[in-house]
Amino acid sequence: MSTFEDRKKSFEKKFQMDEELQFKVAARSNKYLAEFVSAKLGKNEEQNKVYIQEIIKADMEEAGKEDVFRKIKKDFENASIEINESEIRDEMQKALDRAKDDFK
Repeated sequence: MSTFEDRKKSFEKKFQMDEELQFKVAARSNKYLAEFVSAKLGKNEEQNKVYIQEIIKADMEEAGKEDVFRKIKKDFENASIEINESEIRDEMQKALDRAKDDFK
């Protein structure tokens, strides 16, 4: 096999591994975020498990995290809990940072 082919396969493998890592980080971040929101909403352990799945599903609606943000904001509104958008976004960032640390 040529050097070029070897290099191409190496880049493809690295890309695949990077994508897989990003997926794992996003899923873990969603889990941490869902746990935070569940605690604020007063959900029990079983409801927390269901809520984690709801957050993961919401994250697949569109690229980026705005779909998750909208769901969380709506869930707080439906529960009549006052929370600033900046607090939600701060928790989203904390969850992402924590998830990234998990995979270092």
